[in-house]
Amino acid sequence: MTGSRRAVAALGRICAALVLALVLGLPGQGGAQDFSGLATVAPGGSEIRDRRGALEVTLSLSQGVPYRIFTLEDPRRLVLDFREVDWRGVDPKVLLNSDIASSVAMGPFRPGWSRMVIEVKEPLALQRADMHVDRESGAALMGARFTPVSAETFAAGAGLPAGSAWDLEPRALPAPARDPDAPLRIMLDPGHGGIDPGAEREGVVEAPLMLTFARELRDLLIRSGAEVFLTRDEDIFVSLEGRVAMAHAAGADLFVSLHADALSSGRALGTTVHTLSREASDEASRLLAERHDRGDLLAGIDLSRSDDEIAGVLMDLARTETQPRSERLADALVLSLRSEGLPLNTRPRRAAGYSVLKAPDVPSVLVELGFLSSKRDRENLLDAAFRARLASALRDGILAWKIADDTLAPLRLK
Repeated sequence: MTGSRRAVAALGRICAALVLALVLGLPGQGGAQDFSGLATVAPGGSEIRDRRGALEVTLSLSQGVPYRIFTLEDPRRLVLDFREVDWRGVDPKVLLNSDIASSVAMGPFRPGWSRMVIEVKEPLALQRADMHVDRESGAALMGARFTPVSAETFAAGAGLPAGSAWDLEPRALPAPARDPDAPLRIMLDPGHGGIDPGAEREGVVEAPLMLTFARELRDLLIRSGAEVFLTRDEDIFVSLEGRVAMAHAAGADLFVSLHADALSSGRALGTTVHTLSREASDEASRLLAERHDRGDLLAGIDLSRSDDEIAGVLMDLARTETQPRSERLADALVLSLRSEGLPLNTRPRRAAGYSVLKAPDVPSVLVELGFLSSKRDRENLLDAAFRARLASALRDGILAWKIADDTLAPLRLK
């Protein structure tokens, strides 16, 4: 990299850090200004647009809030974090008016933080960012301008800002001490959440629906004597890596990820149960795994630290002992669902490289409860009585697996 490119890259990283530092350190500009609480967005005064070869982001806010800006690559993304903005009422399709940007997503990210992620077609760098706060009303106008740079310069400046007070580590639950006779400990993972709503069809959104079902299944399992944790119990974003870390930290005996996908083309319906595999069992499962992982990309997660060699080792460890246990868990769930007479997909058992199933020492499955693209499945999942039958069948399958797994425990590697 040339000296000038290094300077530009360094400037980009400094700008990302200074935006946060300057906003947090702004002196009071009158009694009306309050850099706390939740700011709302006025859609009429907000826009993402192209201007003279650059990309400009303008947000009209009810009040000033701290923010930071940085970039990520693979794919190229501009990430704007706020503490905190309520995005309700903002239509991404109306907000985005650009040929440089291909998509925008926004929503809650972590408690106290919200995020906007703009995917761009060409490398850009932050040229300027500011927030003007009206002395009388306290309303704020936030603006950011991004200008073209070389691919090398973009790559050099991309990544999470180092040493920031907003470094967002995966949440972890403390691992309680385990007793040999302790009850089964289950981590339920309601898919998506926050900035990543998941599939949407006819006004039905995957993330809140999965949270509702996870709570219902949790209550049923607790009444059956199990200890149950949720990777999220509100509408927040949790990274795939963070979900796996939470299962480890909680000392979970098994991990069940809950989803309800939607197909953009073709037809599919009924429940499917998925396990981890280096090679997908079919093309549909491969595409499904890609869609699940893309949720992290669109939410602005930096996946550049992923290591294929380490991932391969973890996969091998999983196959040694945990993978057969995951396979038996999936089989038990399918058998229980079938026994209950619930609608199964014509191929209910599938496998692919789901990142959320890559814990090497926790039996893990991903359950697609149905397809929101199917009218029948959608109506079923909105029906509380149907969900109760579905939860009961999954509970029975889990408990049946536990009995069989305990029987095989003496044969496991020590």
